[in-house]
Amino acid sequence: MSKKNDLRPVIKLVSTAGTGFTYVTRKNRRNSPDRMVLKKYDPIARQHVEFKEHR
Repeated sequence: MSKKNDLRPVIKLVSTAGTGFTYVTRKNRRNSPDRMVLKKYDPIARQHVEFKEHR
């Protein structure tokens, strides 16, 4: 694993609406060491819901 991947790992954001829809993004481990939670659009539920980080 390269040093670039250690600092900014690829994470999967899973919808809390239970639809199974996911987003894939990167995050900086130094700035946000906790699990990420973002409010994004879920096209299956057709509304904005919270997406939580899944490791």
